[in-house]
Amino acid sequence: MRTLHVHRFSAMAGPCALHFYSDGDAAAIAAAAEQEVRRIQDKYSRFQPDSVISQINACAPGSSAELDPETCSLLDFADAAYAQSQGLFDISAGVLRRAWDFRAAKIPSSSDIAKLLPLIGWHQMRWQAPLLSLPRDGMEIDFGGFGKEYAADCAARCLRQAGVQHGLVDLSGDICVLGPHPDGQPWQVGIQHPRAAQAIAQLPISAGAVASSGDYERSFIANGQRYHHILDPRTGWPSQGLSAVSVMAEQCIVAGMASTTAMLMGPSAGLDWLRALGLPFLAVDEALRIHRHDDPHATQKKPAGEAPRA
Repeated sequence: MRTLHVHRFSAMAGPCALHFYSDGDAAAIAAAAEQEVRRIQDKYSRFQPDSVISQINACAPGSSAELDPETCSLLDFADAAYAQSQGLFDISAGVLRRAWDFRAAKIPSSSDIAKLLPLIGWHQMRWQAPLLSLPRDGMEIDFGGFGKEYAADCAARCLRQAGVQHGLVDLSGDICVLGPHPDGQPWQVGIQHPRAAQAIAQLPISAGAVASSGDYERSFIANGQRYHHILDPRTGWPSQGLSAVSVMAEQCIVAGMASTTAMLMGPSAGLDWLRALGLPFLAVDEALRIHRHDDPHATQKKPAGEAPRA
């Protein structure tokens, strides 16, 4: 009988866990999957001075960075996501952190934000694989909007290659499910309540992925209003109307892009957009009302083109 193994570690600024059944060398299997997560973290972290992202952002305006196939596939995904989200999912919007300090709970001035808006806009980038050019001084890209989700997909791939058929990858709440428990029972995935230290719902998942976005992870309240890190690239200010969105998809990178985009679009447009894509979701609006679309058999269009497969 296969044994359930649980391997816990910290990466990508949060707790991670691998839950999987295997009769093989569980320690070696877990170590390989963890190493893959750390590889992606080191390669794409903006905090690493020698990462691909740091090298791109250090290029002189107008000069081109020549990129490897994996990075090209991720940039193609970002390009398609930008188009499908009507410009809301934008990997150039990270410059807004220069104005926002959520640890200090400081509201930036309108002028500080206005200075950064001209530096935002993926459409300004010159992207012709394998070459990327940032045309303006001060522009940058950041894979923070999908890096952890991509790492979850890659860790799941590692487990599959090791013969794991029943398991779950959890990178701080971004989850990939390889298959149900050996007895066929689904994994029960808890969805964080946006205003309490408990789950607001449990989702039974046998395969696929779930990713969540919310206004509770990095936020502060000032003058009775909540300010959070999901920032609208058009205005520089936090999204409004939804407190949390969890989306299910075949790949975690797609689920993460979709949940963030829905947050930015708001309760009406965002949830209609998810329904049109046929992606199951659970969303919580600012009045803590729950909205669900649970039909896993709906015809799912492929958002953002073909998501990269490591």
